[in-house]
Amino acid sequence: MNMNRQTRKKLAQVHQDNLQKNLQHRLEVARTKGDENLIRMLEAEANYFS
Repeated sequence: MNMNRQTRKKLAQVHQDNLQKNLQHRLEVARTKGDENLIRMLEAEANYFS
């Protein structure tokens, strides 16, 4: 499929947004469960993407 630059850029942004939302959800679940080790790992992952 031949996509133009604008389409690829928008697709990349949507993908990044989805990754961020998924990470935030995983972090909320870990906090609810009180899983400190997982919270630290997910926070490190979030910092990596920031």
